[in-house]
Amino acid sequence: MAERLKELFFTRDSINTFAYTIKKAYSDFDKKRFIDLVFDETFESKELKERMTHTTRCLHETLSKSYADALTILKKAAPFVKGFEALTLPDYVAEYGRENWDLSLPVLGYFTQYATAELAVRPFLAKDPKKVMAFMMIWAKSNNPKIRRFACEGCRPRLPWAMALPKFKKDPSLIIKVLEILKDDDSEDVRRSVANNLNDISKDHPDIVLDICKRWHGHSKNRHKIVKHACRTLLKAGHKDALAIFGYSDPASMRVDDLRINKEQVNMGDYLRFSFDLHLKKKSKVRLEYIVFFVKAKGRMSKKVFKITENVYEPGIISISRKHSFKDMSTRKHYAGTHHISIIVNGVEKAKVSFLLKKNF
Repeated sequence: MAERLKELFFTRDSINTFAYTIKKAYSDFDKKRFIDLVFDETFESKELKERMTHTTRCLHETLSKSYADALTILKKAAPFVKGFEALTLPDYVAEYGRENWDLSLPVLGYFTQYATAELAVRPFLAKDPKKVMAFMMIWAKSNNPKIRRFACEGCRPRLPWAMALPKFKKDPSLIIKVLEILKDDDSEDVRRSVANNLNDISKDHPDIVLDICKRWHGHSKNRHKIVKHACRTLLKAGHKDALAIFGYSDPASMRVDDLRINKEQVNMGDYLRFSFDLHLKKKSKVRLEYIVFFVKAKGRMSKKVFKITENVYEPGIISISRKHSFKDMSTRKHYAGTHHISIIVNGVEKAKVSFLLKKNF
């Protein structure tokens, strides 16, 4: 994914367009010098995020040395900057505004309307959570859904590709105040951010999240979606209290028979097909998943849960079949060795089978 994005953003054309936009906002901007600084001998070897930081630093070299004046220029340009290059604006604040909070925090709220500032606000949160969260509480009540989403997304304890917030992992109480404001937001993007934030918190404080979800569940269709998405990690882990919120039946009376695979040796890049019979003694609400135990580079095992379906079934035998791809992806590389598939019914493993994944010579 990052490689594909590198082909689209921070290219000569996109940087030239970005420089032209800055030039329109600041007539003294040395467009040629900026471009020459960006495309130095190290540029091609940089990853996407490194290119952003590098571009930010080149921007700093060619803007006014006054931080306040630089922000005025960037604010003027912000509505017209497109693509990933726009992330350099909040990144400029993260790089050069840490000693001037009175200017930096309000301008992050402004920039996030055009390019999310969720990464840029993290250094400020790490240094003084209470001060920044006071702004988050205000942003959570903004008329702009992008700003409201920023108030939630920016303080996620485990935001992907962002610096960690260990203080929030330890104590999420300041975050929860923001989530309570946003739980019934009109924007689906904001509500999904609330769910993602709760899911982050659940990895360190499952009981806190379960208490919140029990209070919110059943209140409305939108809150139901939030609670379901917030509990996804707990549900995949088979957490009994999380399963109970959604009324899944006791798996003790359920069984899985005749777990079959279409071949015992699978070439990388191919599919494995598997099937099984689910036996139910009574009408049941069922969440069906399967786990693949992958061999990693150094021989250790790593498991990932995949959802099959969830449904209410009448008593009897339900035949299920699925296929799983072993093609390499940007997020997963496969390695040869003995793998396993387990069938999970309402959080409990009911059957398991092994097979050999081979290199396709």
